[in-house]
Amino acid sequence: MKTAFCFPGQGSQAVGMGVAFAEASPAAAAVFDEASAAYGADLLELCRSGPKELLDQTEITQPALTTASLACLAAVREAGISADVSIGHSAGEYAALVASGILSIADAIRLTQARGVATAAAAARTPGAMAAVIGLEDAQVEGLCDGIDGVWVANYNCPGQVVVSGEHEAVDAFIEAATEAGARRALKLAVSGAFHSPLTAAAADDLRPALEATTFHAPTSKFFSTVTCQGEDESAIVDILTAQLGAPVRFTQAVQSLVSQGVTEFIEVGPGGVLAGLIRRIDRSCTTVTIGDPEGLAKAQEVLPHG
Repeated sequence: MKTAFCFPGQGSQAVGMGVAFAEASPAAAAVFDEASAAYGADLLELCRSGPKELLDQTEITQPALTTASLACLAAVREAGISADVSIGHSAGEYAALVASGILSIADAIRLTQARGVATAAAAARTPGAMAAVIGLEDAQVEGLCDGIDGVWVANYNCPGQVVVSGEHEAVDAFIEAATEAGARRALKLAVSGAFHSPLTAAAADDLRPALEATTFHAPTSKFFSTVTCQGEDESAIVDILTAQLGAPVRFTQAVQSLVSQGVTEFIEVGPGGVLAGLIRRIDRSCTTVTIGDPEGLAKAQEVLPHG
């Protein structure tokens, strides 16, 4: 029996995230202190008070969400819960890298701050949109994208739930085509750009210098990439984190691969609970728990055999 920590990406942020742990756990409070020093502002107060409009700004969302997730992780570990492997959804890979020992907390915050600035700038330079489609097979979505110039698969979230990215008109055409193909729902998302597509791949040029200036350490536990769908060590991280900006998030495939390697427990660490729901749709045989606050931790300790 193996256990995976899973870390959410942009979209899971919320006012109040991580605050209850910071108030209840010295380890979580220390994460907020270290992250705030790296960020140059009080991230605990930002998470506590928002406002939401501020937390939803990409260049703020990513370091704030990473901090909240890592504060949750500190409290989880303080309670004696550990994992064999860590994965993250999009920006959540930075928290997964910290969990695996490859990246320090301070560097994760500096990099997610730089990533947020780079992705926001790329989205402003090449405007685009994203849309979620529910009720089609992956191959159907891929086929529709192949037939429309300027739209690409961005997120394989779970079977029957895929997100596409692209130019505004191309995404509109995709929504029409997906509806005609029998999708239960196909709708645009409230995002500021066509993330995980060639339209935002140029953000890699802005982010790479910060990545190359960062020290990545040998992993102390396994890091499993949702870009490559395999375990990776420190030597591959710069290339993965640059490729990630224009490549699809293969969350479905990553979870399926981990299950095939013996992972039966998935612990979502951080706000939201989105990933646990996706994992249940990917493989209902898995045990899934979400730990985003002390109440979630208490429930997890009742469910997990080693909790």
